[in-house]
Amino acid sequence: MYIITQLILAPIRNLIAHILKLRKFNAIERLGADPLGSAAGRPREFFLQLAQEAARASFPEIDNVEKTYGESIDKCWLDEVAFHTQVVVKDAELNYQHGRLLYSVFSYYLKNRGSSNDCVYVFETGTARGFSAVCMSKALRDKNVQGVITTVDILPHDVPMFWNCVDDLDGRKSRREILNPWKEYLSSVIFVQQETLSAVSSLAFPRINFAFLDASHTFEDVLAEFSFVQKHQKKGDMIVFDDVTPAHFPGVVSAVEEISRQANYKVDLIEAGQDRGYAIATRLME
Repeated sequence: MYIITQLILAPIRNLIAHILKLRKFNAIERLGADPLGSAAGRPREFFLQLAQEAARASFPEIDNVEKTYGESIDKCWLDEVAFHTQVVVKDAELNYQHGRLLYSVFSYYLKNRGSSNDCVYVFETGTARGFSAVCMSKALRDKNVQGVITTVDILPHDVPMFWNCVDDLDGRKSRREILNPWKEYLSSVIFVQQETLSAVSSLAFPRINFAFLDASHTFEDVLAEFSFVQKHQKKGDMIVFDDVTPAHFPGVVSAVEEISRQANYKVDLIEAGQDRGYAIATRLME
């Protein structure tokens, strides 16, 4: 049965206590009522067309990731979550393959971590609408592993706003409301509203088994996030970097190259089309 037992509640309570001490970053006050813009004027058919095109796209590199790690997410489930959280109005081609990659790699980690009953701690930066956190939570549930995902973003979780997605057609909603159809996955997720570098200076983890870094895309900030995570990892623990794409995010690319040269991690680069790349870093030694 997928529940968090009393044996692991103490470290989780400690983590939550640190989170509650954080002063929330007021994104609405600084960035305006709808920092992501609004898609309220678009017809639903517009989003359905975008969703169909995105769902039909082929990504053989991600197919290979799923074959390599031996795990794949249910595509119908993924496409439905993506329709509400990834199908947005933007100039670039829609691409939510990080959901497939995260589920595959994290499920592999969970399957191969041995017989430990310890809680698995996941740290994510750049929550956005919550897509990747829900995908990782699905991996926890599917593998029947007890874990907690802490995800950090400057955007609020419970404040109604427009999210530049199909849910805007119903008016302003909070992230919690958008994710309500998948609320069973939210029981393992802690949403922290804070600037990432402020959060990492205050958060306390007994360990970070798995991390997904997708917040600020500067060289300095990516290295700062990595530095925080690596201090809490052991041999075999993993970090996934998003947007390792030279044409768009050279800072992320340079940071990953630096980590590959200097840090105690094996780094594998994955492409998902011309405009999206990822890195999977696995800790080599304690």
